[in-house]
This record gives sequence, structure tokens and C-alpha cells, in this order.
Amino acid sequence: MIQPLAYIHPEAKIARNVVVEPFAMIHKDVEIDEGTWVGSHAVINEGARIGKNCRIFPGAVVSAIPQDLKYNDEYTLTFIGDNTTIREYATISRGTEQHWKTEVGSNCLVMAYAHIAHDCVVGNNCIIGNNVQMAGHVHVGDWAIVSAISAIHQFVKIGTHVFISGGSLVRKDIPPFTKAAREPISYAGINSVGLRRRGYTNEKITEIQNVYRYIYMKGLNNAEALNLIELELPASDERDEIVNFIRTSERGIMKGPHQVSTSEATE
Repeated sequence: MIQPLAYIHPEAKIARNVVVEPFAMIHKDVEIDEGTWVGSHAVINEGARIGKNCRIFPGAVVSAIPQDLKYNDEYTLTFIGDNTTIREYATISRGTEQHWKTEVGSNCLVMAYAHIAHDCVVGNNCIIGNNVQMAGHVHVGDWAIVSAISAIHQFVKIGTHVFISGGSLVRKDIPPFTKAAREPISYAGINSVGLRRRGYTNEKITEIQNVYRYIYMKGLNNAEALNLIELELPASDERDEIVNFIRTSERGIMKGPHQVSTSEATE
């Protein structure tokens, strides 16, 4: 299943039924699990750990050294989960000593020309659109969709089930279950379409909407809103996930549509 014109380092560990097309390059200290397909001119660098049934399209580069001047050739890794597709010319850097690895989960789609930088953690079932540029140490929750040509600042956290519109500049954390749009990026409602597709009931969607009314619609600061949410709304996994995400945010969360100042709009 390995074409004779492909380069496979003798120390690479390749499962028996992996397909490697002509002119692909697989370096040493690479592990590729069964059922994965590696297209022509894809490059899999040292430290890559690639799961089952992945598809890596021509020109993609996985586990290149970080684009970080502090990187000092330390031993780091890149993990790609099962059933993940990496399209043409996408690039995924391996980690640095701050986290030691970059991770992309299972059942993800990383579209053409996207970049996932060092030490990022992308959850399961995520879609990273064409030309998304993700700086280092970004965390993306399960089921998130980042639309094309978006740029994500380093250390940003994106919650589960988030939808980010195309061309967004993401400088702040994006709380779970929300849609993020406009410039500067701001709250555009909850991701009700995505939630329904994943089996959330209308009652559960209404519950999530009620939580965000406290955050974005009542004129409260975050501390006041979170205290009232815990006091007035019944506990649930979704309520607690939102509250914990906002409480632990280090960069601060995106603002509501009526909270963006003139100075922020012109940055």
C-alpha cells in the first residue's frame, strides 16, 4: 500500500493497511495507525502520532517544528485523532516545552490552507475552515466550527458547540454554545441550529438562551451575571459549563452586540 516513490524513514511505524501515495514524505519517529491515507507531497514530520482512518491530502504538513523563536529543539509531539481529515496545504505544528504537544481530536475536518500552531488543543468533531490561522496555545472545544479566513489570537479559548463566522478576528474567549460574528467580534445568539443537529431539545436550547440573557442582555457585569445565574436558574450541565468557562477565562469573553465601544470598533 506504500508507493515506491514515497519516502518512508525506516524507523517510522506504519500500520499494514496505510496507503502512502507517491512523493509523500514520512520522517522518523512517526506513528500512523491503520486505515489512514497519506496523499502525494504530504509531509509527516518527526513526532507525529496519527490515528486510524485519517485522510491527509496533498501538500499538508503535519508536526513541523513550531514557528516560535523560543523553541530550542526540545522533543515534542503532534497527535491527530481517528477519522480526521486534513486537507490540502494545511499545516499543524508540534508543541513546545510549555505544553509538549499539539492535539487535534477525532472526527475533525481541517480545511485547505488552515494553520494550527504549536501547543493548540482542538477537540473532537470540530471543523476548521479554509485559511483559518490559529496562533499558539489556542484551545477549541468539541463540536466547534471556525469558519474560513478567521484569525485566532494566541491563548484564546473557544467553547464547545461554538460557531464563529467567516473572516472573524478572535481576540477574546468565545463561551460555549454561542455564535460569534461582526467586527469587533461579539455575541450573535446561541448556536441553535448546530445544537438541534446534535440532538438538543427545544427546552434545553431555551435553557441555554436564558443563561446568556443574564450575560448579554441585562446590563450586568460578568460577576453580577454569574452570581444571579447560580441564584436564579436551575443547575444543569450546560449552565455550569457556561459559568465555569466564563469564571476561568483569562483573556475575558467576547462582548455583547451593544457592549462594543467606539475605540474597540476602530482597533
